[in-house]
Amino acid sequence: MFFSGSYVALVTPWTKDLSGIDYGALKDLIEWHIASGTDGILPAGTTGESATLTHSEQHRLIEETVKSTAGRAKVLAGAGSNSTAEAVSLADHAKRSGADGILAITPYYNRPTPEGLYRHFGTVAENCDLPMMIYNVPGRTGTNILPATVARIARDYPSVVCIKESSGIVDQSSQIIALTDDGFSVMSGDDSLALPIMAVGGSGVVSVIANIVPAETKRMTAAALAGDFMKARELHYHLLPLMKACFVETNPAPAKTALRIMGKLDGGMRLPMVPLQPESEAALLEALRKVGLVG
Repeated sequence: MFFSGSYVALVTPWTKDLSGIDYGALKDLIEWHIASGTDGILPAGTTGESATLTHSEQHRLIEETVKSTAGRAKVLAGAGSNSTAEAVSLADHAKRSGADGILAITPYYNRPTPEGLYRHFGTVAENCDLPMMIYNVPGRTGTNILPATVARIARDYPSVVCIKESSGIVDQSSQIIALTDDGFSVMSGDDSLALPIMAVGGSGVVSVIANIVPAETKRMTAAALAGDFMKARELHYHLLPLMKACFVETNPAPAKTALRIMGKLDGGMRLPMVPLQPESEAALLEALRKVGLVG
């Protein structure tokens, strides 16, 4: 399978005044992930605050991620949009930048029908032959791409090789696996469902908590994919408080706050994202204590 293992949905480190991207901090984060064994880096995803990136910022973010990663992990470039033409343009740039694959979200707000979804992803695939991971996150987009539609796309467009499943329904992952051939993979988009999805045949996780605990996320994923579910369960339950705390408020606010507490970033976010409320930060701090990241 082209996509497998532990992929980090990487946060975007902003400059202190939020006017641009801190590329020095970006490089430091990538080096940390490489040293920790992270299999893939995803810039410009939801956790990377793609909604508040300009196109020029998104382009350079992907270019710098490819440059800093230097072939030591796969780069999965965020290249989705609710406009098919815009998604094609972003995918084309990702290819020219040297990314290994693209992440394409189901179009949000306009809520296309199954036929519209089929044509959307088909059009992107026809114009960019990079391996594509569909991103299904109905809680953010208002649209749940059905297993039958995923199977139809995968059958007709060979470059569509994976789906990041964030519907919260493990049964849906099972159905997709049952309907697609062995070359198509399902990766969990929810940290707390990564182990259950791998248990039914999934190939890994596109993780938020990997921003905070990359080595531990890699170990859990590797254990599950190797069939050592006793070890994987132990790691899953050790990390579960952090998995839950990372959604105490809207992602990526908790993850960026954790990185600030750990001294990795200053944790700034662009509006409309705002800092955690005090009670939420206290809950996050308690989770960080439980997993041994702070005293």
